[in-house]
Formats: sequence, structure tokens, C-alpha cells
Amino acid sequence: MRFAATLGLLGLLALAAPAWGAEPWEDGVATALGKPGMEMPGGVYRIGLPRSDLHVTLGGVSLKPGLALGSWLAFMRTSHNVVVMGDLVLTEEEVNPVMKRLLEGGIEITALHNHLLGSSPHTMYMHVAGHGSDGGALAATLRAALALSGTPFASAPPAVPAPLDLDTSALDRALGHKGKANGPIYAFSIPRAETPHEGGMVVPEAMGSAIAINFQPTGSGRAAIAGDLVLTADEVNPVLRTLRARGIEVTALHNHMLDDEPRLFFMHFWANDDAVRLAQAMGEALSHVKTAR
Repeated sequence: MRFAATLGLLGLLALAAPAWGAEPWEDGVATALGKPGMEMPGGVYRIGLPRSDLHVTLGGVSLKPGLALGSWLAFMRTSHNVVVMGDLVLTEEEVNPVMKRLLEGGIEITALHNHLLGSSPHTMYMHVAGHGSDGGALAATLRAALALSGTPFASAPPAVPAPLDLDTSALDRALGHKGKANGPIYAFSIPRAETPHEGGMVVPEAMGSAIAINFQPTGSGRAAIAGDLVLTADEVNPVLRTLRARGIEVTALHNHMLDDEPRLFFMHFWANDDAVRLAQAMGEALSHVKTAR
């Protein structure tokens, strides 16, 4: 069975404090990985690993980890085993050492690609999946692989929330959904209307099946936006044409999963402009997408 992951809810991981799991298998995962996660809807135990060590700029904007630099791993227990999906943010130099160690430990690579164009340094995104009877063993393999990168494992001290320099109510109205503040990022997680499956297994939102749209204020009512739109084949070009017509760059289009149903395509995007105008454009693009109401 093959599994995969996406950016999904990366912008929302800081909305609750990380905690050790309520079940023994979750504690085993947290102990082996060296960092606690959060219990999410759908029986998912999810651990955020933001690349706060990287200082990435794009178009003069210094990217916050919650905008587009958030590695994450999501574990879920099924009736037979523990499944993990994840998205790892890596520099070019880190890709092959991490990949080699993952493959040696039995973790599958389901996608490797860019999400951004023109960023410095350039980052790659490795989607991974695995399953086994022992979640702790899966976590140990992932920890050993990520130790070959600069990924930080220490939990950052809680930051004092600062007011977002954005009209978040206007963004909510334009998108037709309610966002949430994740530190300096205003993040939207929007589920699709249907429930995606991978290899016959339900893929909850927290394992990467939700649309993610993130806003990072850049001053004077402007924002940089990034994320990924989760689309079926018939939605791809109507959405792409809408984004391009509204001045939003489409930076990548690819799969994250290998055996998903329905077959899903992930469209990444970038713009830095008036935040409300961008939200209106994204709302127009979403009118072509079958989202949950």
C-alpha cells in the first residue's frame, strides 16, 4: 500500500500547543521523533517541524515558516497498523542524504518537487509515506533521516501573539471561509467536498487532503500568499486560468500521492499584492472547485 502527503494544514499547526499523545502509540511516536505533536480530527497525531533555521527570501519578502516552510509528519492508527504521511522541506544539498536514509528504513518517497520559484536559497519538498505495526519505529527512521538535514527539533517558546496587519474579516468574506491566525500568518484550511482515499484508506484533512491558502502581511494592506490547491483533473485549467488572469503566479502543478481516489493534483501559487484583492482572486478560483460547505 502506498501513501502520501501535502502542505495541507501546515499553516495551522501552531494553533494549539504540542502535547504528548493520549494513547501509548502516540507517546511512542513523540518519544522516537524527539518532539510531541497534536491530536487532530480524524484520529491523526500530527507533528510540525517548521524550518525556522532557514532564511528564505522571495521577491524581497523574508518567508515565515508558516507561509511555505513547514515540514510536518502525520501519524494515524488503523485496524492493522500505523500509517505516516509527511511533507519535508529540504535544501538541495539535503535531498539525497535524507532520501537514502528513508529508503533504507522502508519509508516510501511519493513526490519530490518545488513549491516556489525564485526563492533563495532554493527549497525542495519531499513527500513521504510509510506503514508498520510500530509507530515508534517509523518515527525513529524519520528522525534518523531528518538528522541529516538542518531541521530543528526543539520546540520554540510560545510567542506573544501580535495583531495581524490584515483585514481578516474581509479576507474571510472574499474566500467564503473562515481563516485562523497562526502567529504572523493568516491561514485557511478548506476541505474538499468528497473524502479522498489513498490505497483504500481515508485521508483526513490533517494528513494532507485539504486546500491550504496562507497570507503573510507585507505592509500597507498587502500580503504574500502561498499554499496549495487540491484539485481534480477537470478543475485544474479553470483554476489555473483564473489565477493567471488575476495576476497570481502558478509555481507548480503535480501529484502528492501515488494511488489516490479521486486522482488529485496540487497547484502551488505565489503573489505579493493587496491582500483583499488576492483573497477575492482566490475566492474566484475556488468557485471552480468542489469544496465542502
